[in-house]
Amino acid sequence: MTENLNVDPAELAKFSELAHRWWDTESEFRPLHQINPLRLGWIEGIAALSGRKVVDVGCGGGILADAMARKGAHVLGVDLAKKSLRVAQLHALEAGTPNVEYREISAEALAAEQPAAFDVVTCMEMLEHVPDPAAVVKACAAMVKPGGWVFFSTINRNARSFLLAILGAEYVLNLLPRGTHEYGRLIKPSELSSYCRASGLDIRHSRGLHHNPVSGRYWLNDDVGVNYMLATQKAGPA
Repeated sequence: MTENLNVDPAELAKFSELAHRWWDTESEFRPLHQINPLRLGWIEGIAALSGRKVVDVGCGGGILADAMARKGAHVLGVDLAKKSLRVAQLHALEAGTPNVEYREISAEALAAEQPAAFDVVTCMEMLEHVPDPAAVVKACAAMVKPGGWVFFSTINRNARSFLLAILGAEYVLNLLPRGTHEYGRLIKPSELSSYCRASGLDIRHSRGLHHNPVSGRYWLNDDVGVNYMLATQKAGPA
């Protein structure tokens, strides 16, 4: 089934095995729960979510999608990991989250089905897990309306990110399961910016995400040396 899709079956299997733990805030997904208020606040500050039509690409268990729906957005979460989507759907039912739905569909297929249909597109912690990140960026650009916003987050590729995001987070501090990230798949901001510009997206804002392993605190600043986020906008009237 995944033969012609922009997906790595090993990556799908990796996250499917952990699917039942998505909403356990003390599980392997604890860092995502901890950073979610930061990334949600950053997105909300740029593109007010209330009443907006939003798609979350690579939504996993729905941590961000659910939070955006609670801000008043009408959210579609899409992923190719069926078990994760089932967990997201179950959580939405149990929590009574309004205006959120989930679909098993690729970004490329959704872009072909619903071009220029969304006010906001988010694609967070996903690009470094696919064989062709540029194709996902292109699909995200195709899905958003002219003047709409597309948000990405990923990990820089350099010695510092290898030490902190892979060696430190996965092998020393055990914040993430070992093997979560592959160094060769990490993406430099210059590379992601190039993918965006080639797809008709203008870079508007960037932020780095940082963590103090002693205090456990996460914060945002202008240093994009390791984990970083880009806010991009499609040309045209809002």
